[in-house]
Amino acid sequence: MKNTIVLIPLLALLAGCVTTAPTTAIHQPMSVRPEARNYIAPSNGAIFNVASARPLFEDRRARFVGDTLTINIAEKVQASKKSENKTTRSQAVDVSVPTIVGLPFKGAQGTTLAASDTNNFTGSGQNTSSNDFTGTITVTVIEVYPNGNLLVSGEKQIGLKEGEEFVRFSGVVNPNTITSANTVTSTQIADARIEYKANGFIDSAQVMGWLGRFFLSFMPF
Repeated sequence: MKNTIVLIPLLALLAGCVTTAPTTAIHQPMSVRPEARNYIAPSNGAIFNVASARPLFEDRRARFVGDTLTINIAEKVQASKKSENKTTRSQAVDVSVPTIVGLPFKGAQGTTLAASDTNNFTGSGQNTSSNDFTGTITVTVIEVYPNGNLLVSGEKQIGLKEGEEFVRFSGVVNPNTITSANTVTSTQIADARIEYKANGFIDSAQVMGWLGRFFLSFMPF
């Protein structure tokens, strides 16, 4: 029993040292095998093969599950927001007690009371954001919709000495936007999801530990 208690924290430490791929919101799966096609042997000629299901002079554009498509990532987003608020509130109150014969508390009669209140508030804020992401990634068609649109998804993994970098992309492509070179720009893709993440000790050093996040979640200051 004592050995089991000692092994539990050791296993937890070893699990924390294992390098895993960062989580993703990209459409899954990120790769798929082409669908099997029926071969019609009697109709084959000396050069042309009907089993390919593509016309001989057609551009080699992606249109089937398992086909690849090159995405030219050219995302540039700029946003700016500025706000300013100003409020002023003031009020004054004057109260006097009249002198009336026959009322009690004669010492308070004829007293004048005055009160004033002023409240000023001024607030301003400004936020500017600029993002620029360019690159190229080749993805795979994972589904063909009934209207002909293609759901594509893919990942590019780059191994470095300090860790690994992941470039991920998924989205819905209209076949009419695919060029003759089998490429399409990311700005022409619907529901595009682009990720650039990394793992390794450098990225781990920039993340707050789980114990610090635990106390930060409920501490009021």
